[in-house]
Amino acid sequence: MCLIWMVRPTRLNPKMAAPTWHLAPWRPYSLAPAVARHTTLFLILKRGRHPVTGCSVKLTSERAETDPKVFTKIHMHFTITGNVPASAAERAIAMSHEKYCSASIMLGKTAEMTTSFEILP
Repeated sequence: MCLIWMVRPTRLNPKMAAPTWHLAPWRPYSLAPAVARHTTLFLILKRGRHPVTGCSVKLTSERAETDPKVFTKIHMHFTITGNVPASAAERAIAMSHEKYCSASIMLGKTAEMTTSFEILP
């Protein structure tokens, strides 16, 4: 699943003529570490005086087939824009996971969390 597909149409009230858009109740749990790590990554690179001009994250995840349907895998792919050294990006991603993101640490108890990144000029 990708961040772009996080919202889906559903009829919350059968009397409504058209479906309404909502976020499925379990989806914010996968969004929390992506948002936190994205923000932290950007700030770490800025504080390191690296010329980062943009950052985005694409999230994919898998859930268990049976109840409780916990997350079993979460992958975040970061796209960093700017003339940032790969070693600095790698270090910032690791720091955001190991030190600053409590959501990643909590979800990491049940899910295998992986990351990848690319740097664009």
